[in-house]
Amino acid sequence: MTLRTTALSVVLQHPALWRGSECASVNLPSLPTGSPALDALLPGGGWPRGALTELLPTCLGVGEMRLILPALQRLTQAGQWVVLIDPPHIPYAPALAAAGVRLARLAVVRPSQPPDSLWAAEQALRAGCCGAVVCWPITRDQRVLRRLQLAAEAGKSWGVLYRPAALVTCPSPAPLRIAITTVDRRIAVTILKRRGGSAPAPLYLSPDKPAPWPDGPPTVKAIDATPSPRSSPSADGRGAERNEQR
Repeated sequence: MTLRTTALSVVLQHPALWRGSECASVNLPSLPTGSPALDALLPGGGWPRGALTELLPTCLGVGEMRLILPALQRLTQAGQWVVLIDPPHIPYAPALAAAGVRLARLAVVRPSQPPDSLWAAEQALRAGCCGAVVCWPITRDQRVLRRLQLAAEAGKSWGVLYRPAALVTCPSPAPLRIAITTVDRRIAVTILKRRGGSAPAPLYLSPDKPAPWPDGPPTVKAIDATPSPRSSPSADGRGAERNEQR
């Protein structure tokens, strides 16, 4: 055995060294998903706090909201705020309440223009008072996504981005990326990216919660999050930068 090989062995045995194959045992702030099988596949054993989770469903209604309901229930019951930024449908409050989500700690933000959604998401993630911020961004700009990741880190919030499945092969700064579809009425979860590498095979989960937006009367109040003229954010986040510089 050469001196170089011996030195490498000593380094690899250091307790502070993290191996990619040990992703589930990494000591990271996390939030249980409600599924022990899914927790076992995620670094830290749950949804990562202070970071983005990117979910890419094949289409709306495949179980993309059911997947995060247990975490939203846990956060709101603990008194933390959950903010939905410009969801594609009006959330159905009775279904959310039936899933255990505390509606008094749920806010829905409806910006008047798409670029304002990015501004609202960044502000909510960075504020430090939101347990989770869920948004549906319409952008491929890596700079914008990177700003959201940095905001989540600063605010120690769990950021959830729902993006089209067509963007599966596109790069993203989100530490966790998951593709979602349905197979035989089960939710098929494929981990595309995580700290420690991708999972070898899809995980199949049986949904047991009511859908959060079937047709019905909306009872969750929306909040107007249109920024002030001073900030004037754009899709690339430059407005937020100008506001911060002031």
